[in-house]
Amino acid sequence: MSEAPAAPRTVSADPATAENGLNLLLTPPQPRSGWRLIPARVIAMCAVELQKLRHDRTELYTRAVQPALWLLIFGQTFTRIKAIPTGGIPYIDYLAPGIIAQSAMFIAIFYGIQIIWERDAGILNKLLVTPTPRSALITGKAFAAGVKSLIQAVVVVVIAAILGVALTWNPLKLLGVGAIVILGSAFFSCLSMTIAGIVLSRDRLMGFGQAITMPLFFGSNALYPVAIMPGWLQTVSKVNPLSYEVDALRGLLLGTPSHVGTDFAVLLVAAALGIAAASSLLGRLAR
Repeated sequence: MSEAPAAPRTVSADPATAENGLNLLLTPPQPRSGWRLIPARVIAMCAVELQKLRHDRTELYTRAVQPALWLLIFGQTFTRIKAIPTGGIPYIDYLAPGIIAQSAMFIAIFYGIQIIWERDAGILNKLLVTPTPRSALITGKAFAAGVKSLIQAVVVVVIAAILGVALTWNPLKLLGVGAIVILGSAFFSCLSMTIAGIVLSRDRLMGFGQAITMPLFFGSNALYPVAIMPGWLQTVSKVNPLSYEVDALRGLLLGTPSHVGTDFAVLLVAAALGIAAASSLLGRLAR
């Protein structure tokens, strides 16, 4: 009895597809490296921060108290007494962009505490042994801080609108506001992570953070125009990134004279320098 004929071998209708599949089995695809990891890392870090806020909104509510008090008490009081020249706009309107920048800075300036906690928990060492560049890790964390600050800025804008502040609702200008807030927060979070790489301790970082937040805030144009400052404070304001952030926010939200292009460029350069500085010190935290 003759044997049944063997079934014919299946052949792919597309030889190129079959060859590519075989190549993938024999040689795995190269992992992404260098600059291609940065967008993925930024998106991942931002998603983590949004997940934290989705599961626990307590921080969002508690951080809204301070800017609300600034606008309700300080803003409305100084609007009545008219003690600070604001170019013909109500003082509370003048103050609102400064409080947006201040609340974003206060979130970002203590961001280094998180990276020290990650070191203590062993998470940082695990991240550093991956192929992810250190600059990608820092960039992801910096822009994750920007996302949290942006959410806080939305809360302050809503409070200001309820209090009658005449803010713009132009979508393009609001997108510009978001970009400015994210860049400013990226710089201040990198400043915090740079300090963390120097002091290596949460307690020391808390001390440094508290020591520099008030000088940065009062040494900017958040509360009063640069023109009425003493000469030495004007010099401090000119090198203070917070001043450029506030100037851009006022120009976009209120339409006051500003230098939005210059402000954006300064914040972009400051954020890039902050990422470079924090990346260079990241290895000290893992020792």
